[in-house]
Amino acid sequence: MVDFDTVVDRRNTGSSKWSKYPSDVLPMWVADMDFPSAPEIVEAIKKRLEHPFLGYGVAREELSACIVADLQAKYDWAVSPEDIVFLPGVEPGFNMALKAMLSAGDGVLVQTPVYRPILNAPAHWGLTRIDSPLVATDDGYKLDLDDLAAKLERSKAFLVCNPQNPTGKVYTREELTAIATLCERNDTLLISDEIHCDLVFDGRKHVPVATLSSDAANRTITLMSAAKTYNIAGLKAAFAVIQNKAIREKFTQCRLGMVDSVNILGLEATLAAYTHAKEWKADMLAYIQANRDFLSAEIASYLPQIRLIKAEATFLAWLDCSALDLPSDPQSFFLQHGKVGFSAGSDFGAEFSNHLRVNFGCPRALLQEGVNRMVRALQARSL
Repeated sequence: MVDFDTVVDRRNTGSSKWSKYPSDVLPMWVADMDFPSAPEIVEAIKKRLEHPFLGYGVAREELSACIVADLQAKYDWAVSPEDIVFLPGVEPGFNMALKAMLSAGDGVLVQTPVYRPILNAPAHWGLTRIDSPLVATDDGYKLDLDDLAAKLERSKAFLVCNPQNPTGKVYTREELTAIATLCERNDTLLISDEIHCDLVFDGRKHVPVATLSSDAANRTITLMSAAKTYNIAGLKAAFAVIQNKAIREKFTQCRLGMVDSVNILGLEATLAAYTHAKEWKADMLAYIQANRDFLSAEIASYLPQIRLIKAEATFLAWLDCSALDLPSDPQSFFLQHGKVGFSAGSDFGAEFSNHLRVNFGCPRALLQEGVNRMVRALQARSL
């Protein structure tokens, strides 16, 4: 059993997460876990460094074969090595897809709240973003299919995030089938950001939308990476799965001098993750699911005015702080009065300024401290 309880000091290591705020602030914002990467990944990088050449890299056939086998084993998804396009990140991937396949003025549907790179992407290419809100219910976040149907009629692409960031929603097979059917009806491209696909709780199963039908496979660009699951985002390695050859060729042509080759150590880390780090992943997943449950119980006990719908996936919690009636937005309030740094709700859509995103991918002691700081900040306000 891996020890995920030990707190490791990450300050002064060039960490984006731990460099953003002064040293007295506990950072719980960006989607970067406070766990060391799997030992198997670290060892693979060390071994690669014994060969002291770090020039431009390409994915070895072994990695492509590993991804093909992984997708088959997990999702019964038969893809070929030629369907895989390696990238330095998922974000460059969906921007490439929008540039390659749409023209200025075209509509792009997104579901809100959603993380800022998705919100921002359509405007980079002169596209029209069309928002369709998820519906918060006691049983989780639901689709408004009537709203989706109406808006997909004027959308050339649907940029979907599954599992969803920040809500932690896992789209069901039924929901994805409804989405795929609407996209087929409107001839809408599907761009599916599935970077959190391995971080699913409570026995749920992730369903890649491209596996639903031959039509879905033919109109979908799927984006995946080991980055979030294995905490190796800084190594800049991801991949797209594009089974439609014509779309894949257009996609690849849109590197446009901006999207370069993949980090050579990131490729090695990805291979090690998928081949040797399964036990680490299982232990980590159990730990963060327990963290999710701990956070939910703490909020219910000590901060009951905050609405928290349990995440079905990811290591992120979406908190509705509207009922707190704070003098400022909750991110600013808890940063100033609690010295804890969360992601601002407005980063996920202007209408979510009373929300917070909390990263619970950390040792339990840090999560407990984050809650304690929130409680103390609210207690001080009432004095």
